Amino acid sequence: MRTAVTGGAGFIGSNLASRLLSLGHRVVVIDNFHTGSLEVAKLLESRGAEIHSGEASDVTRLGEFDVIFHLGMPSSSPMYRENPSLVADVVREATEILEYARKAGCRVVYASTSSLYNRHDPPHREDMQVIPTDLYTEARYWVERLAKVYHELYGVESVGLRLFSVYGPNERPKGEFANVVSQMIWAALEGRPFVIYGDGNQTRDFIYVADVVEAFMLAWEADVGCGVYNVGTGIETSFNQVASLISEVVGLELKIERVPNPIKNYVYRTCADVTKAKEELGFEATTSLREGLKKIAEAYRRGELTLAT
Repeated sequence: MRTAVTGGAGFIGSNLASRLLSLGHRVVVIDNFHTGSLEVAKLLESRGAEIHSGEASDVTRLGEFDVIFHLGMPSSSPMYRENPSLVADVVREATEILEYARKAGCRVVYASTSSLYNRHDPPHREDMQVIPTDLYTEARYWVERLAKVYHELYGVESVGLRLFSVYGPNERPKGEFANVVSQMIWAALEGRPFVIYGDGNQTRDFIYVADVVEAFMLAWEADVGCGVYNVGTGIETSFNQVASLISEVVGLELKIERVPNPIKNYVYRTCADVTKAKEELGFEATTSLREGLKKIAEAYRRGELTLAT
């Protein structure tokens, strides 16, 4: 199979590309290297991937594909606050990819976000009303709606995955946009304090990147014409609990500095209802937070370029 991964040199995309290569698929990676890594791209290229530097929509000019995994969208709210025009870019590129899929007859599996559940208490279900809260979530919601329209009008097959709090090795290129788990581990290893907004009782549904890759694979293979699914563990963990686990797993004390929360529309709790993904995709996360923490702590201690898949 010839597959494309937009954002394929990024954190999740590179792990997905690695998995596809290990299964013998032809893989084309497209990345603009805003948060993607040139070093990772070279590693994937050495394993047989075809690498293209450019925007996600460039995939439409690179030949025929059996599936497009579309992860090449800015993935953090601060990026959109700094540059609101990113919303238009995300919508335009998604439209171009879906239009290509209509003409080529290929499937699209794309990354959406659990941030669509802002202002709802967990457990978060796919049938909850989406309440606009920021530019990032508005862009992802547009992509979901476009996918539905393309399916209803043209029969384009697509699956959107509402990713919860994804962590794992190889997040260094994301810097300040990396998952809080990785940032806590970096702080512990470097002996510096980690800043937590408020009392630390805010929670996230933390899911290891290898489990997320499995969800993308299942979404490709599933007999689903068009749908969106939560990708999480169904387990809610506070920042305080993560900090304690990291001190135990890494073997170093993680110093915490608490400051008032400066962010409007801050999300205090996330936790996925995973029923739909389990029933319709056959997806269920298998990596515990403790196990995942051990894996990434070892990877960052070694300082090696590591992919989880």
